[in-house]
Amino acid sequence: MGVLVVDDSKFMRNIIIEILKRNNIEIAGEASNGKEGILRYKELKPDVVTMDLTMRELGGLEAVKEIIEIDPKAQIIVCSAMGQQEIIKEAVKAGAKGFIIKPFDEEDLVKEINKALKHRA
Repeated sequence: MGVLVVDDSKFMRNIIIEILKRNNIEIAGEASNGKEGILRYKELKPDVVTMDLTMRELGGLEAVKEIIEIDPKAQIIVCSAMGQQEIIKEAVKAGAKGFIIKPFDEEDLVKEINKALKHRA
């Protein structure tokens, strides 16, 4: 189970994974775009997904919609840069359970993930 980290930036995925490890949160896996994220979601059935919204091959908003279609109870936290408020609102309307703004604070990320893990349980 654990957390699936979806981001097209390997650097960003590594940062998130390191934060999760430091806080004893299990990592289910990682994906480098929305399409891969959907496949990994089906395969791994993670407890929580962190989803970048701006990715080259199938963006996060589309991936959120598809994952919610597969599993309406999916716990997805979208990660996006400042100035992306409209797409964040759309993602939440589509079923994302929370969001964090990049660059994010470690404490904020952990708090959002723990909140999502509680909802999943």
